[in-house]
Amino acid sequence: MWLDAIELVLQRLKDAGLDFSKVKGISGAGMQHGTVFWSHDAEELLKGLDPAKTLLEQLESGGEGESRGAFSHPFSPNWQDASTQKQCEAFDSYLGGPEKLAAITGSKAHHRFSGPQILRFREKYPEAYKATARISLVSSFLASIFLGKVAPIDIGDVTGMNLWDIQKAQWHDQLLQLTAGGTSVADLRQRLGHVPKSGGRSFGPVASYFRSRFGFPAHCSVIPFTGDNPSTILALPLQPSDAMVSLGTSTTFLMSTPNYRPDPAYHFMNHPAAAGLYMFMLCYKNGGLAREQIRDAVNGDESGSWDRFNDTATATPPLGQSSASDPMKLGLFFPRPEIVPNVKAGTWRYLYYPKPQTLHPASPSSGSSAWPEPTADVRAIIESQFLSLRLRSQSLVTPQKSSQGQALPPQPRRVYLVGGGSQNPAIARIAGEVLGGSEGVFKLDIGGNACALGAAYKATWGVEGGKETFEEYVEKRWHEDGFVKRVADGYKEGVWERYGEALEGFDMMEKEVLKIAAEGL
Repeated sequence: MWLDAIELVLQRLKDAGLDFSKVKGISGAGMQHGTVFWSHDAEELLKGLDPAKTLLEQLESGGEGESRGAFSHPFSPNWQDASTQKQCEAFDSYLGGPEKLAAITGSKAHHRFSGPQILRFREKYPEAYKATARISLVSSFLASIFLGKVAPIDIGDVTGMNLWDIQKAQWHDQLLQLTAGGTSVADLRQRLGHVPKSGGRSFGPVASYFRSRFGFPAHCSVIPFTGDNPSTILALPLQPSDAMVSLGTSTTFLMSTPNYRPDPAYHFMNHPAAAGLYMFMLCYKNGGLAREQIRDAVNGDESGSWDRFNDTATATPPLGQSSASDPMKLGLFFPRPEIVPNVKAGTWRYLYYPKPQTLHPASPSSGSSAWPEPTADVRAIIESQFLSLRLRSQSLVTPQKSSQGQALPPQPRRVYLVGGGSQNPAIARIAGEVLGGSEGVFKLDIGGNACALGAAYKATWGVEGGKETFEEYVEKRWHEDGFVKRVADGYKEGVWERYGEALEGFDMMEKEVLKIAAEGL
């Protein structure tokens, strides 16, 4: 499917009149964590591609577990794969606990991460593993196709594998040993390959296949492809105190920071284009779909209109408190199993009394004054999603100043929203109230695919950047008025502090839900 997609995109661009001869460099973004298993014939097949035939005709693999063509296995797991629970438990325990694994690799073990996926692949398909010469991530697989040989894994994307020692900048021997099992660690290291430290250095010219078939010039450089999330952070000159929130089907929170402070609750990864910087990332499965369920419940139909949802959200006071003595309404709304916290699907509603910090389950009903359902759910779900982000990012933000020079408590300088949810004014308003933002909340008006734009910036920087850092290169060419729109206020004195009080209750609620899940109640 991916091979067909590459051909389809390029052919559509050609049919639209794009002159490929003017393309000086190419980079890209691939779904993070997914693995591609190359056969021993892959290098020769990539090197000898016939421009008169399609990629699929020449590289197609066989059936499940069958080694044929360029691939030893025909499938690649996606980010929603949850089949590696046993392998994740092995990764988390191997070095002494998830805290130790996160300290070394930037993340505790996750189902979708490449290390546990490779371990499962070796255990389930031992013959296919033996027939595997090289292992790519989706990003380096795409780069390999354009390069005409297996390309190295990107320095940013490699940190989403649970195999890379971030501080030592090398493969971690013990984790390779776990993944390789009884097979050779040296063989696995060879399969994974060398990882260049620079995210902007050219891998070489585009393959002759693309020069002949589509008209790329011989001097067109292939710049390292990276993951979709690392590439998203490249879509604007993000400053260390800025936060980017992607509000799609899932929710992703990104920050760029020079401080390496890993924790099992979130991810730290290498910045894909700036040595010495890290990307802080939170990922949630329950984003837009969870909000849409409550929207439909409020509407009483499936019209898809957000009007009533937005009116209800903005008319409801923060945390559902009509007065300071009322309890705070807190909830978790997970129609699908969640990653953070790691629990099965479910909905939990609580009433939190900040003084004396007590938490009580709420019994929602349409006639309830304590929690009128579904209207109370509207603001609660938006607050819940942003409170989780604030809880886990509070150690990374720094004190700010208002436009009048007033000292403000630690919070983001700016909150940038991308994705479908960024179009919603009620969500933007509540984002500012919960997360803050000394300069406000902004919507990135950069088209529908920030990660593709970030990859394009990476390509131009790799070709033309010279000695400029990525930030310097993009900053000089960044037209803020055309790309960014301020859509809501950020920090509001009193309101932001009230949400700060709610964080303790929110943390208590998550721990209570995890306890309930552990006891199987």
